[in-house]
Amino acid sequence: MKVLVTGATGFVGRHLVAALLERGCEVRAVARNAETAQGMPWINHVEFVAADIHAADLNVVALTEGIDALVHLAWPGLPNYRALFHFEHNLMADYRFIKSAIEAGVSQVLVTGTCFEYGMQSGPLSESTEPRPSNPYGLAKHTLHLFLQNLQQEQPFTLQWARLFYLHGQGQNPNSLLAALDRAIDAGEASFNMSAGEQLRDFLAIETAASHLAAILHQRDFGGVINCASGHPVSVRALVEQRLRERGATLDLNLGHYPYPTHEPLAFWAVTERLQQLLGESP
Repeated sequence: MKVLVTGATGFVGRHLVAALLERGCEVRAVARNAETAQGMPWINHVEFVAADIHAADLNVVALTEGIDALVHLAWPGLPNYRALFHFEHNLMADYRFIKSAIEAGVSQVLVTGTCFEYGMQSGPLSESTEPRPSNPYGLAKHTLHLFLQNLQQEQPFTLQWARLFYLHGQGQNPNSLLAALDRAIDAGEASFNMSAGEQLRDFLAIETAASHLAAILHQRDFGGVINCASGHPVSVRALVEQRLRERGATLDLNLGHYPYPTHEPLAFWAVTERLQQLLGESP
């Protein structure tokens, strides 16, 4: 299977490329920064293309030549979820790129969506839960999904829409919770500022998420939405305490230092029955 991966050097991309290579795929990896790509452990095992997929002069026919499937991860500007450029720029630029790939003959497309498509809805969220995005990032992703569903009516192709929840691991945003905690541990700090930590989230290690995405891609007859998550609610405080145990570290947690984010509900997590069925796992 020959796979084109956009955003190949990003947090998800760097791990997904490795997972695809493990499965024996040929990978054409696309990213804007060739220098970053040179630091990837897989750089000598892929066909790397330095390109901006939003560029007006991009030769999509050449980029997609011989490709069986497109995995579209690239999305500039994260984690600034509330910026308007998500729908003012990224939305239409992404749609034009994917449409061009379809017109060039790509018949299978996997796109990563987001749990923010569900908006401020609480509790367990299944793929049949109606999306109600409440920030620009979630709105742009949901709208892209709707655009692509309409494109399917005119030009049939297989669309796999994988909604990601809270991923953590090597390459994550340095301002994310666990990355900041690791820095505090490494610096030998006595305390760590955080929220009260009672919010429930669906956390998943990036390596596991990448393995799931590679498995979804290989189910070539599957089309539709799928939650790519653990299916287990865990409190933020429990996640932090688990990391402290893993690192053998003791820090005073300054609970309540930060207010709860206003762009997400206090408790929500994924229903993963569809993912488990697809992977052949028991619930």
